[in-house]
Formats: sequence, structure tokens, C-alpha cells
Amino acid sequence: MNLELRFVALVVSASLAAFPSLSFAHQSGAGVSETKHATQQLTSLIEAALSQDGNRAEFSAKAEAMRASGIASATLMDPKLKVGVGGLPIDSFQFDKDPMTNISVGLMQQFERGSTLELKQQQANQQADGLTAQIEVRERDVANQMTQLWLELGYLQHAQRLLRETRHLMEEMEQYLETNYSIGKSEAQDLLNAQLQVNKLDEKLQANSQQQRRIVAQLSEWLGSQWLDSTSSLVASNQLNWSELDKKLAGHDQSNQFYSLLNQHPMIKMAELNVSVNQTQVEMAEQAYTPQFGVEVMYAYRQANGMNGQPASDLVSAYLTMDIPLFTGNRQDKNLAAAQHQVGAALSQKDTLLAQMNAQVNALLNDRSNLDERIARYQSRLIPQATSRTQAVERGYQNNTAQFSDVITATTDELALQLELQRLKTDWNQVSSQLAALLGGFDYQLASPVQQNNNEGTQK
Repeated sequence: MNLELRFVALVVSASLAAFPSLSFAHQSGAGVSETKHATQQLTSLIEAALSQDGNRAEFSAKAEAMRASGIASATLMDPKLKVGVGGLPIDSFQFDKDPMTNISVGLMQQFERGSTLELKQQQANQQADGLTAQIEVRERDVANQMTQLWLELGYLQHAQRLLRETRHLMEEMEQYLETNYSIGKSEAQDLLNAQLQVNKLDEKLQANSQQQRRIVAQLSEWLGSQWLDSTSSLVASNQLNWSELDKKLAGHDQSNQFYSLLNQHPMIKMAELNVSVNQTQVEMAEQAYTPQFGVEVMYAYRQANGMNGQPASDLVSAYLTMDIPLFTGNRQDKNLAAAQHQVGAALSQKDTLLAQMNAQVNALLNDRSNLDERIARYQSRLIPQATSRTQAVERGYQNNTAQFSDVITATTDELALQLELQRLKTDWNQVSSQLAALLGGFDYQLASPVQQNNNEGTQK
């Protein structure tokens, strides 16, 4: 882009030299109302994109599935029905010959150890909360990517306007040279050079349009192909309103530690939930030291008579089973130790993530501070000085005290500084977008994700 802008500056300077009455319209910064409108327009696009985002619905469905699985895993095992025949004589296979013969029906029920069932449901809910936090991670990621593209599109549109203005001036210069050439006041090489510059500007305009169409196509990843078909002209901006981000930064102290703000980031919430899941796993491992109980009740029906000649009485049996965890060295102890190590690993992962994100915030704030200083230098010193220099050289050229090359150099420098200022403002806003993704500085409002039915497909 820098080579393109310098080339534009050269053409503009040549136009100014040929037409002293024409002056370059300097691009001022976006007004407050314009910035506010651009922010509202982008926010509407982000909300529309996220409202139909398939990943949000996916994570929401997975979270509900996890909660349902937690309820299922926290339910007692189904009782077992036991039906059989006992004491049947093999010589006759008759049920009424031997009083020991009976037909038995029983139920068996197994119980989990200690509070294992409650802990299983608790763990499933924690994992579901982690999936819910992942929805917010997706929202911030999409908002940041769309904002980055929007700002770059705004910068390209700004450069496109300059290219078109320059091409218009160049065409007028071409006509001026053609008129002078017909009466012998201009050289043929000057006319050919002007025609060449117009064609080069057409090439630059086409390349700029290609980049803009590419960005619009990238935005359709979230807004859908129907939006792409219905979008005829999208007016973007390279400056946005960051009031929500400024509020968060204003409420923070002057230290370099942003952990209080970063703890609200969904990635940190997911890390905390991962710690909780592993802590619950430790509690479940501790339940393995408690006995596991089972109950069995049997009813035996007898048809034969007893030894006294009277009908034999039916029988009822009840059993209580219990396993005793005596040898815990290679099973329970190792499982508990493994679960405890997982907790330590999860805590270290959270601390590492916090440190990385805090470093990113400080790096971005440093970039934004430097960009602030550079923008202020451009606005207060460089551009005013370049404007004054251009005006002085133009007066000198009109009075035959300056060369044409001096006008080219002065105007090229001024235009390059103007466009570099816009590049700095674009970079400043893109840095702010990354900060907003880390600190929660976006101001979109969303409803809960809508899950698709089983027979619904994805249509965009």
C-alpha cells in the first residue's frame, strides 16, 4: 500500500503543478457522529452474524447434552430381576416331589459408593458451564475478526476516494497537455506520460476494488451468502467508538496487572471450571475408599409337601453385599494421586494463561500509547509543516523561484503523511479491537443461541 500511496502522491503533485488553481483536499479525521454511526452499523452486523452463528448453537446443544448426561449418570443403576429354579430333582424333574424344590423370584439393587452420584452430576454441570463459556469465546473471536476486517475495509475505501480524485485531476491534466501539445506548447513525452499515469491509476483502482471485494467475501463467512448477494455498497470506516473499552480501562489502576479484568474473560472462566472439574474428580476418587453396598431380596415358591406331610412353606431370602477396599495401594491411592496431579496441572494452566493474556494486554496498550504519540505528532507538527512547505513551494514555482521537481517532492511528502496518518488511525483502532476482545470492550447485545432441530439443515 505504501508504494501505491506514494505513486498517487506523485500524480497529485503533477496535477497541482499543471493547474495552480486546483488544491488537494486534505482528509480530516472522522467526526464524532460519523464514528458513532459507523460503530452502530458494525455492531448491528456483528449481532446479525452471531445470532445465526452455527458454532454458538453447537456449543449450546453440547452443554444441554452434557447436563442431560449428568442427570443420567447421577441416577442409580436399574434393579436386576432374578428368576430361577432351585433344588429340582434330576431323576423326575418334578416340582412337587422334593420339598427343596422351589421357583425363585428376586430383585437385586446396587448402590454407588458414598456421594459418587451427586459428584458425577456436579462434574457434568461444571463441564456444561465450560461449554457455555466457550460460546462467549466464540462471540468475542467473531466480533474481533469482523472489526479487523471492517477497519481495513474503511481504510481501503478511504484510499479509493483519493485514487478517484487523483484520476479526475490526472484526466484534466491530460486534456490540458493535449491542448498545449496541439499548439506546440507541450512535449509529446509529457502527454504520453500523463496518459500512462491515468492507465496506472485505473490499475490501482482495480486492485483496490479487488481487496475490498475480498474483505466483503470474508465477512460473508459470518453474515451468510444471502447477505453477500444483497450487499451492493457497504460503506465502512477506519475509526470506531470505543466507549465501553475506555470505561473498563478508566476503572483500572495504573499498574500493569489486569488480572481483575482478565478474570472475566471466558477463557479464564473455562480454565477455572477445568480446575473445578478436576477438584470434583479428586472428591470422586476419595469416594473409592468407602464400601459399595448391594441389596438382594428373593422369594421362593414351593409345591411339594414337607417331611411332616404338610405343604412346605414358601421361603423369603434377603442379602446385603458389601465390598471392602482393603488393598488400596495400586488402585485407590494411585487414582487419587492422579486426580490431585490433574488439579495442579489445571491450576498451572490457568496461571500460565493469565500471564500470557496480561502480557498481551500490556503489549497492546504500549502499541496504542505509541500510536497516540505518533498520531499527535502527525496532526500537530508533521502535516501542518508539510502543508506550509507545499504552499511555499507552489508560490515559488508560480514566481519561477522553484523547480517543478520541488513541487513534486513537497506535494508527495504531504500526501504521504496524510495517508500515513490514516494508516496509524486504522492501526490504533485495530489494536483497540484486540484489547476489547481481551477485556470485554465490545458493546453487542445477544439472545441465547437457537438450537436446530434434528431434521434441519444449515442454510445460509
